[in-house]
Amino acid sequence: MRVLLKAQLDTHKTNEAIRDGTLPKRMRTMMETLRPEAAYFTAEGGCRTALIVFDLADPSGIPKAVEPLLQDLDAKVDLSPVMDGEDLAKGLAALG
Repeated sequence: MRVLLKAQLDTHKTNEAIRDGTLPKRMRTMMETLRPEAAYFTAEGGCRTALIVFDLADPSGIPKAVEPLLQDLDAKVDLSPVMDGEDLAKGLAALG
């Protein structure tokens, strides 16, 4: 299932990770783990925010996806199922 992971990173923790040089490695590891179809990084609500779309093959993969963000960066994490245009067309066609 295609999932949108939204992570709002704690400013203090990410400042520390930038200063000690570990943030790039953490982000690279996350990208290698999730192998996202898209990843965007922005500021939202005054927080560094990651928006990552990836395939979650099984719900048991949730801890592997989110725990590093929660434990290492005190992130606030949301996961939402999402569709692309083809998925939407298929779903709408099934309605009627």
